[in-house]
Amino acid sequence: MPNTSTRPKRGRRNRRVPREDPARNELVSRSLESAQQCLFNQDYGTAFVHYLLVLNLAPVLKDFASESFRFTLFKWADELDSLGRIQDLFDCYEQALELFPTDEVIINSMGEHLFRMGFRDEAAGHFHKALKLKPDYPEAKENFYRVANWLVERWHFLMLNDRRRNQKYQQAIQKAVEGGCNTVLDIGTGTGILGMCAKKAGAAEVYACELSKTMYELACEVVTANGMNGRIKILHMKSLEMEVPKDIPKRVSLVVTETVDAGLFGEGIIDSLIHAWNHLLLPPQAHFLQSTQDPSRPPSQTGRVIPAGATVFGMAVQCLEIRRHHRLCVSEVGGLAMAAAGELHSPVSCSSEDDSTEPYTTERLSRLPGGYTPLTEPFNALDIDFNNVQELEGLCSREVSRVRLPVTGEGLLDALAVWFQLHLDQESSLSTGPKEDTCWEQAIYPVQTPHNFPLRPGDELIVEISCRDAYLRLCSVAVARDGQEFRLDDCLDPDEPRNNPGPSGNPNPSLNAEAELCSALACLGTEQSSGPRDYTMLECAEMALLNNQPYHDSFRRALAKLITNLKDARSVQGPSQGQGLEVMPLTDPPSGPMDPGPDPFYVLDVSEGFSVLSLMAASQGQVKAYSSVEKTQHQAVLRRLARANGVPEEALEFWLNQVEDEQAVLQRPSREKLWSAIILDCVETCGLVRQKLMEKATLARCLLEDGGQIFPERIVLYGMLVESDTLLLESAVQGQEPTLGFNIAPFINQFTVPVHVFLDLSTLQCRHLSDSVELFILDLMNTNANYTNRDVKVQASASGRVTAVPFWYQIHLNEEISVSTFNQDSHWKQAAVVLHQPLAVREGDWVRLAVTLQKSSISISASIEEEAGETGTVDSVRESAQ
Repeated sequence: MPNTSTRPKRGRRNRRVPREDPARNELVSRSLESAQQCLFNQDYGTAFVHYLLVLNLAPVLKDFASESFRFTLFKWADELDSLGRIQDLFDCYEQALELFPTDEVIINSMGEHLFRMGFRDEAAGHFHKALKLKPDYPEAKENFYRVANWLVERWHFLMLNDRRRNQKYQQAIQKAVEGGCNTVLDIGTGTGILGMCAKKAGAAEVYACELSKTMYELACEVVTANGMNGRIKILHMKSLEMEVPKDIPKRVSLVVTETVDAGLFGEGIIDSLIHAWNHLLLPPQAHFLQSTQDPSRPPSQTGRVIPAGATVFGMAVQCLEIRRHHRLCVSEVGGLAMAAAGELHSPVSCSSEDDSTEPYTTERLSRLPGGYTPLTEPFNALDIDFNNVQELEGLCSREVSRVRLPVTGEGLLDALAVWFQLHLDQESSLSTGPKEDTCWEQAIYPVQTPHNFPLRPGDELIVEISCRDAYLRLCSVAVARDGQEFRLDDCLDPDEPRNNPGPSGNPNPSLNAEAELCSALACLGTEQSSGPRDYTMLECAEMALLNNQPYHDSFRRALAKLITNLKDARSVQGPSQGQGLEVMPLTDPPSGPMDPGPDPFYVLDVSEGFSVLSLMAASQGQVKAYSSVEKTQHQAVLRRLARANGVPEEALEFWLNQVEDEQAVLQRPSREKLWSAIILDCVETCGLVRQKLMEKATLARCLLEDGGQIFPERIVLYGMLVESDTLLLESAVQGQEPTLGFNIAPFINQFTVPVHVFLDLSTLQCRHLSDSVELFILDLMNTNANYTNRDVKVQASASGRVTAVPFWYQIHLNEEISVSTFNQDSHWKQAAVVLHQPLAVREGDWVRLAVTLQKSSISISASIEEEAGETGTVDSVRESAQ
């Protein structure tokens, strides 16, 4: 037996106890001690190097040192990030993952850094891996849900659920393939549905390209699941980088694509098709749209594109919702006169003065709160033939065209709404119009002027149309009235008094507005513009916030009440009391300018983005206010407003100019002082609680003087039961029927996010199945009052299928004053938890909602209670979870 002599020897070697290496042990011991000392001294880089040495030499210490190692890694990574040493940061994470390859906390943290730096595909992979390792890890779950909205945008679900759109594309592709187009390239394939339509129609060769790594991998899975693996070649690249024969063996006879956005050209279809015609497609048929084919060339030897072309339409509209998101609609905010702010508007503009602005945004006009009013009839803005390469190449060099639109309705000019008709071939087309049942939104070109412009029947609106930098640009430039033409983008002399718009709640032009326009037009007709307009850009959400008068009025009253109460308390206690000096400072920030007046009250506003709340606090008197506004241009606006409203210069400071570490915004105003008020930004515009809100609130409470307050002090979450097919269609692909029998749903639905954001509940197509009910309370001033889980009972007021639980917030600034995120003036949108399976209810049924809020991630499960007030055995058919 040849192996009998070897087995005992191998066994003896395995039982031999390894000899210890004293020198190694000494090195490990000293390095561990050095790591701990460096950690104590906040020398995180050196500590990290020592921990790497220790854990590589002595892996048995991993369990002992894991928490300290994580902490060191995260602190060192933050330092590297602040220094811009991005490669070193990721090298550290790679080294950490070599030691702890299954540590979900480190994997999730690396994903967060990747996402912040724009590597969304890679970030999603890390979040997904962390969730596989620990499915109930709330941070990874919340991060994955957030990044999923970036990777697989919600319109993918709507588009795939649009059976009519899918069928029309399928029919056009089938007709082209049967007509001889037997080699096909699908540009921007997404899930691969158009390429699969071509293969199913009988195309001999089908190629597809997709730039997004996530969508490329998804398309590969979908094609394989539908039995077409190897029959469709999918390339992970931009079509602009494709070459023949490097990437595909020969030119194709058909390109199919839907790389169009609401403004038609925004996804780069023009450049893609020019490149395709020059490098990837066979020569075109002559005058395709007029069906005049070249008889000398059979279809298999000529190229064509689906869609064949498009017609763009536009219409001038009045819409308060658009107006308040793009320009200032109020003359006063929280008691502050706004004239000194100068011209403020959103970064959405067709102005030729600034190429950094986006020419349009998108909205679904049919779902805008308050609706819209057409001011002109729809007009033809542009026709484009995608099968004419000369026309495509000459598009951007076209001269600017002018159209004169007869005004048919009375109202304020707020925007041009744009949509298009996509001509798939000579017989079939798709419309994205506002009255169509479509998965598309419309492009919105807001009017950015310092004045309201009431139009009336008989006027003519003059619009300029161009395609500069491959974007379709429509700009309202002038109004013709009574034989005179007045430009809309000219400014009044800055020294002249500004005619500020009226309140945002009044969408209809008044006689005063008409008089303002006449005065403005008279000035515009006689004065020449002295130069480019001077304006400050705010994000659309920041503009809407500034226009939210109830919000600012509520804060003004709450701040005034707090300052009054603190003044009364100090007059009783004496100026040296009430500062809580026993609390030690967390850091030692540099001291600022002299305090305004004797013993001021310190107020810190850490709102995200542009906020005037700090200035409102400073205007109360005897207040030293600190703003977290970071952009220099925005700080200049606040300083101008302070001067114009009589606020002393020393009463307003910019906090981020003083703190060394932006991660440690919450700290004392000075070594000896505490805050009288800290204003936290609690709810994101999209409708979700801000990340790490409760951690910030916990720290903020430690920095308050006696009697001081966090604003808001409490947030109450409300919700209701609804039945909404719209939410289902926007959240997940509903089986194989809408996708023409192709098996796509299980793959793309991996990116389904249970919480749907940016909702306008007032216009959402849904049936209310219950009254609103209180779901959850977050108390920012009392830690002991908080919880993470709550069961809520709600009675169904109608029979139906519960598909979702929309929710919103009542934000309590104090016991008496609150603001809602669900009203017509709100700058916030609402959100909804979409149930994984609809829950059938009958009128009178009691539904138990199990609500969980971990970090800022909310989840809701729903089930039927057998009897009111008692939880019975729940029928599995009548139970659902998010």
